Amino acid sequence: MLAPGIDAARLAASLERYRARLGAGGESVQVHGSLVRTVGLVMEARGIHVAIGERCYVENETGRLLSAEVVGFDGGRVLLMAEGHANGLAPGARVIPAGRTMEVAAGPELLGRIIDGSGSPIDGKGHIRCRDWMPLFGQSINPMRRALVDEPLDVGVRAINALFAVGRGSRLGLFAGSGVGKSVLLGMMARYTSADVVVVGLIGERSREVKEFVERILGPDGLKKAVVVAAPANESPLGRVHGAYRAAAIAEYFRDSGHQVLLLMDSLTRFAMAQREIGLAAGEIPATRGYPASVFGSISSLCERAGNGAVGSGSITAFYTVLVEGDDPNDPVGDSARSILDGHLVLSRKLADRGHFPALDVGASVSRVMPAVVPAEQVARAHRFKHLYNRLEESRDMIAIGGYRPGNDNELDLAVSLQPAIGNFLCQDMTNAVRFSESAAALAAIVGM
Repeated sequence: MLAPGIDAARLAASLERYRARLGAGGESVQVHGSLVRTVGLVMEARGIHVAIGERCYVENETGRLLSAEVVGFDGGRVLLMAEGHANGLAPGARVIPAGRTMEVAAGPELLGRIIDGSGSPIDGKGHIRCRDWMPLFGQSINPMRRALVDEPLDVGVRAINALFAVGRGSRLGLFAGSGVGKSVLLGMMARYTSADVVVVGLIGERSREVKEFVERILGPDGLKKAVVVAAPANESPLGRVHGAYRAAAIAEYFRDSGHQVLLLMDSLTRFAMAQREIGLAAGEIPATRGYPASVFGSISSLCERAGNGAVGSGSITAFYTVLVEGDDPNDPVGDSARSILDGHLVLSRKLADRGHFPALDVGASVSRVMPAVVPAEQVARAHRFKHLYNRLEESRDMIAIGGYRPGNDNELDLAVSLQPAIGNFLCQDMTNAVRFSESAAALAAIVGM
């Protein structure tokens, strides 16, 4: 009996490959090892010859095969971690190598579907049969073969389109604390983007938020061209990590098929936390705030999988949410993400508390690719808008107590006169889309350049 996400035909083919690798061709050859003990999240097995990152199947007491990944070695013992929950495993359980690194099913059949971290559908719409497979951990692209980021991607949000233009193939971070509207903003971009395909990875979040995001925020129209990979907090650490990798692999499939893909990963912080659990369980030494050094390498590897493909192929434009602890953007995950991404959008709790949505902190946000994807005139207008906005924010307390007197500062006088227009420009109802051209025109109307 197989666990969800395990294909019987591919399991049989994997065993044949493993026999061939050992130089054995007969059916009677012993090709499995045995489980010797379990310590925390890590299982130890003997009698198999495998490599880091390979998949194995472990047979529990009821004969059910559970998927596991090779995460390390200790002498002659192989360290495994279960992709799902390891209930029912006992000493001496059979461990069957798959004979290959992990792959995920991908294809247009996934559009409009919701799957878990192992690839099994959870939307009640039946089995998904994909004809193509992609490596779970991706394939590196020669950086000199990647197409340049030189075209904007319309995300349907006025403030982002006009002030922080997103380039096709760029990667941005969405930095936010809890309850400031990041899920709503992601849903707006998923519904209103001009991208051909949207891949959403809900990694490590609360289980109730999966259905809420799909039905209330994404909606039926947004789901039509989307694939949702859900690996909530109740999944095993490896299941959450694989959920993030699976979302990236599916996005890579559509990119390689020539599509413009928008990848929304919520959240990169939960991915890092799951990777931390795996590293510590495997015996790695904790470093910054308990994160092993390998976690930051994993963040870079995951983010680098997005971007443009080779010239003439499609692109993956990615947004990764980063949960800042105590609204402090300088936590280790945030620092690592900021160094590898092409920009960051910061959501402010102060703005959210005022009822200002999206609560985009204009002064703290930046898009490093904007000068390459929009005309110089729009870049100049965006800088002018940010200058006026920052003057207004700096003087907010003085204005509130009545200390502002017109005529002493021309720049501040202009900012105060434009305050209603600036507020209306930055606010947007989640049910309305604002196209890229409309956003640029609205910006020009305010700054008058």
